[in-house]
Amino acid sequence: MEANAASHPDQSEMKGEMNNGITDDVKSAPKKMTIEVAYAEPDTQVIIPLTVDEGTTLEQAIRQSGVLETFPDIDLAVNKVGVFGKLGKLNQVLRERDRVEIYRKLIADPKAVRKQRAAEGKKMRKGGSITDQ
Repeated sequence: MEANAASHPDQSEMKGEMNNGITDDVKSAPKKMTIEVAYAEPDTQVIIPLTVDEGTTLEQAIRQSGVLETFPDIDLAVNKVGVFGKLGKLNQVLRERDRVEIYRKLIADPKAVRKQRAAEGKKMRKGGSITDQ
């Protein structure tokens, strides 16, 4: 019996072999998480579901999503980015179920439009139509 026990390698000697049902490769593999990357133009909106490694940053997720190829006008040096409507930085690490958003520059300042409307004596009705007072 002793000779037979000595001929079997110790579990610590089995490199890459199963250890408690889990291989060394599986233990070291990064965990995955699901996120979304969203971008909208006046006539188009895309929400791209993505599975990424834990520790992925906003910039990495945007690049992995392929949105930069679909919308070549996006410039990460110019466009602001965020998660769920809160501004973020490109190096911000994402969490499970985050929605990465890429923001466009506003064409008109909403405050200026409201002031102009008020000065002209117009009022916004429900449904978005404008009437004279």
